[in-house]
Amino acid sequence: MLADIEPVNRESTASIIARRLRDAIETGALPPGTQLGESDLAARFEVSRGPLREAMQRLLSEGLLRSEPHRGLFVIDLEPDDVYDVYWARSAIERAAAIRVLRSGNRQQVADTLADAVRAMAEADAQDDPTALSESDLAFHEALIEASGSRRLVRMARTLLIETRMCLSALQDTYTREHPGTDERIAEHNRLIEALRSGDEDRMLTLLQAHMDDAVDRLAPTADRPPERDTRT
Repeated sequence: MLADIEPVNRESTASIIARRLRDAIETGALPPGTQLGESDLAARFEVSRGPLREAMQRLLSEGLLRSEPHRGLFVIDLEPDDVYDVYWARSAIERAAAIRVLRSGNRQQVADTLADAVRAMAEADAQDDPTALSESDLAFHEALIEASGSRRLVRMARTLLIETRMCLSALQDTYTREHPGTDERIAEHNRLIEALRSGDEDRMLTLLQAHMDDAVDRLAPTADRPPERDTRT
């Protein structure tokens, strides 16, 4: 019934709680494996258990929480196969976005926008700010997808946002350990920009796939992967 549809200018309590819980999972304030206790959260949000339970059910349906019988709800742990799946899905979306951008007439403007994100990455690296570095990294990929002009690609990418942020937090640690004082991610992103500026579609797609594969190799080397796919258009 239309009468049951909530006005668009009023966000329900459950929606507000769900959004705040998502933010906490994204930022690591609620780390993987954290158990969500109803009593504690209801007191913290100063709400009854009804909207809290509704909010947690939303996150459960989104795959951000897992339910354990007789124990309760927990923030998901990203196992190696989960990490691989996140980057496999991202690769498919960003490949499609890159093709659309490369075949458009505004690839130079898009490259300029991506270069801004890389400069922000370099600045964060110089200031030894891994959180800002990861945010700028993600901004690069979001900008590429936005530039495709595809609302559906943007919508699909957003469903991966939180899990990607969780992966990036762990990924930063691998770069810090293996490349002290530097960040190879910056060089990888600059190579993507160069391929975009030159309009070299094959190189762009190859670099993009290698970028995703490198993240998986660092985060989930034991993930069970299907045979390599053909990256040609």
